[in-house]
Amino acid sequence: MNLLYVSNSRIPTGRAHGVQIMHMCGAFAAQGAKVRLVVPGKRNFLEEDPFEYYNIRAHFKIERIPVPDIGSKTARLARGVFFFDVITFALALFFSRIARRGDIIYLRDYPLLFLFSPRRNTVAIEIHDVPRWHFIFLAALKHASRIIAITHGVKDALVALGVPAQKITVAPDAVDIEAFAHPESRAAARARLGLSDDKKIALYIGRIDGWKGTDTFFNAAGHLPDDTQAAVIGGDEEQLAELKVRFPHVIFLGYRPYRELADNQAAADCLVLPSTAQHEISARFTSPLKLFSYMTSGIPIVASDIPSTREVLGGESAYLVPPDDAEALAKGIVEALGDPHAAAKAARAEELVRNYTWDSRAKTILDALQ
Repeated sequence: MNLLYVSNSRIPTGRAHGVQIMHMCGAFAAQGAKVRLVVPGKRNFLEEDPFEYYNIRAHFKIERIPVPDIGSKTARLARGVFFFDVITFALALFFSRIARRGDIIYLRDYPLLFLFSPRRNTVAIEIHDVPRWHFIFLAALKHASRIIAITHGVKDALVALGVPAQKITVAPDAVDIEAFAHPESRAAARARLGLSDDKKIALYIGRIDGWKGTDTFFNAAGHLPDDTQAAVIGGDEEQLAELKVRFPHVIFLGYRPYRELADNQAAADCLVLPSTAQHEISARFTSPLKLFSYMTSGIPIVASDIPSTREVLGGESAYLVPPDDAEALAKGIVEALGDPHAAAKAARAEELVRNYTWDSRAKTILDALQ
């Protein structure tokens, strides 16, 4: 099986989609597919070998298509040039004739569907969000042989728009359990990160953004007792300069490379997923990678009680709290840190995450494509 994975992404990148793309290509390769990952030939802000950066063992080819690079590492500017970015990449793909007859084409960017014909190739699209422009989106989906929905919420939204349910396979995100199996000690992690050893640490790791619910966590920090500190790993320098002034109760540790993730989690007494219910992408569509990495840790998880979280976690394996409520989140953190049964809940999450591996996800998808 020849699989051509095409993504308009900088690889490597500090964002979560890079983790997912590289691990899925590795998992497809481990399942026996001959994988080529095609990405735009843009400047990378992380000058590292992608296989080393993401700790990918099963190798595959990465091909870079030359394109104009007017993007930026700042999210605000990246959104502003999104359409130009997609169009130039699509044109570069069209003229490169990168696809071969019989390849399985695997995409994450729905506008690229217009380049491929399901009569010539099996064309799969992985959907993480349902955009507002339904007309263009639905027209693009007609070029897909198979649709991979990241959550049941995505599938339900697609079916409501008239997409045939039998065309959709649900495949939540996943994790490399082995990569998280042997983190450093709590004391070593805290010493490396500069965290106090005599405080309880509630830790959020990931992107700082409104739809991630991070402001709720920052505000919750002001409701925590004196023996508990809120800490954050993530964010760029510009964001952090402002946030440190606005939220003095929060320890902002800045960006850390993905390969440190297992060790960084070990510094926490609880791990926080404060997803908002105010954005549909968060409430129904997202399958956050941090949730699955949190679940490997054996550390209690405090998360917003929203549908996208409940698809994976229940109250027996995490502390679920009302979303967008800083005081409720703070109470959930205090409960998790003081509950004598917290270790048992964390152990149930560890057991549950064994159902969510990259290899099992790749097998589910490849079975659907055959």
